[in-house]
Amino acid sequence: MAEATMRHYAVWPREVPHDLDLPQTSVWYNLEVSATRYAGKDAFICYDNAMTYATLRSEAEAVAGFLQKRCGVAKGDRVLLFMQNSLQFVIAYYAILRADAVVVPLNPMNLTDELRHYVKDCGAKVALVAQELWPQAAPLAADGTLAHSIVAAYADYLPKPTDLKVPDAFKLPRQPIAGPNITLWSDAVGQRLAPGPHTVGPDDLAVMPYTSGTTGQPKGCMHTHRTVMSTAVFSSEWFKISHEVKYLGVLPYFHVTGMQNSMNTPIFNGGTVILLPRWDREVAGPLIARYGVQAWTLIPTMVVDLLASPNAASWDLSSLQRMSGGGAAMPEAIATKLKELCGISFVEGYGLTETMAPSHVNPPDRPKKQCLGIPFIGTDSRVVDPGTLEELPVGEVGEIVSAGPQIFLGYWGKPEATAEAFFERDGKRFFRTGDLGRVDEEGYFFLVDRLKRMINAHGLKVWPAEVESLLYGHPDVQEACVIAAKDATRGETVKAVVVLKPASKGKVDGEAITAWAREKMAAYKVPRVVEFVDALPRSATGKILWRALQERENAK
Repeated sequence: MAEATMRHYAVWPREVPHDLDLPQTSVWYNLEVSATRYAGKDAFICYDNAMTYATLRSEAEAVAGFLQKRCGVAKGDRVLLFMQNSLQFVIAYYAILRADAVVVPLNPMNLTDELRHYVKDCGAKVALVAQELWPQAAPLAADGTLAHSIVAAYADYLPKPTDLKVPDAFKLPRQPIAGPNITLWSDAVGQRLAPGPHTVGPDDLAVMPYTSGTTGQPKGCMHTHRTVMSTAVFSSEWFKISHEVKYLGVLPYFHVTGMQNSMNTPIFNGGTVILLPRWDREVAGPLIARYGVQAWTLIPTMVVDLLASPNAASWDLSSLQRMSGGGAAMPEAIATKLKELCGISFVEGYGLTETMAPSHVNPPDRPKKQCLGIPFIGTDSRVVDPGTLEELPVGEVGEIVSAGPQIFLGYWGKPEATAEAFFERDGKRFFRTGDLGRVDEEGYFFLVDRLKRMINAHGLKVWPAEVESLLYGHPDVQEACVIAAKDATRGETVKAVVVLKPASKGKVDGEAITAWAREKMAAYKVPRVVEFVDALPRSATGKILWRALQERENAK
């Protein structure tokens, strides 16, 4: 590693190695080890209902056996996982791995047309779906796009009453959903079919979460058992996590940050996760005290919301020892208030779907505010000129690029996009993040802007071209350009600059566009702001100048 890229070693956490030998095993094996070591220990607790490590392994093996012997799932097959954070999500995730298959976790906010794209793109024939999401998936089962579906009722695993506020979907009793090649989760598990031998190794595909690029079409990120293992193991070393740690798991598991920090890392360590399907400060606050939560990975808006609660002063948060996360910079005033309340510093990190969560993390004992941190264990990160790819000196803004064991293999079925995302340097394969940043004299990285076109709405990524593509289906829309608008709550929100068809001008308002969009796309993608214009700015070649519109919006 070049001297310039080792400058951060001066602030490296004590007792943390610069590089680390990873286990030469599958991610499933982590559960097998913890279930053997800590069989009767609570692995996950959801609304006061606990599931031990032994039960988690047993249920996952039963689902894996059904996938193999009744659904025909074979090694390397992609299997959809379409659920909210739940005990079944964890079971399903590990069942798919145990079946030697590849987990394709999807955002539960996706609608039918979006699901269809993912199924078609990855070639999945089998899906594990929560019953409240079944209406979105049912058309794909009806037309044969999905060959087999397993439908789960969260309430099956929540028999014990609780004084906590439980979402309706988690109180809903098991529904009699039936049809050709549709099996209720309870029936699939009840058959107790034993899976065949577990044959995958570290370089086989394990998980394929979806991200997008400037083309607007979501792309599957190919992650192996090794890339998933890397950030799970590295986080354990970085924060010196013991098997006694209790986590609050509230970030979505379909996304790599929640998946790694609040599911795979705790299972690797044998810890206990207090699981929430969605953010609710009036539930999270009491849970921290009830279970003595010590570690919590989050997005900054959760802290802002938690501290804004009128009940915040009454919650005992003294058990918290570590709060970390990313997705947006932590406001300095909130970080200060957090320090006063809990006596801990928020540790920011940075990563992408392509890097299986963190490529950069702040040293726990020397964090900098509103900073991405330093390159993670075994990671070589640099700031380069986006045009020449030459490394830039300290303080200059360029594209952040990274090489390391957590970097994905490439985009599923998209060799050209994969080739554009990587370049070779010093015998390493560097991933181009598309994010613009700078590095300081101590080796800390700071985010400046995005080279790629993307909107970060409350930590969820919105790709403008994808939203535009759907808006063009509106009968009154002639042209649309989607940009980011500032939002006090979400950080950024989606704004559509629209040119109406001549016959529709004066007859359609922004609310009508928004209402239509709610029927066509996930809620977080829906334009919250609609501006009508007579024409969109164009380049000499006729391309819409989205950047000009974005700069105009930023200047407001």
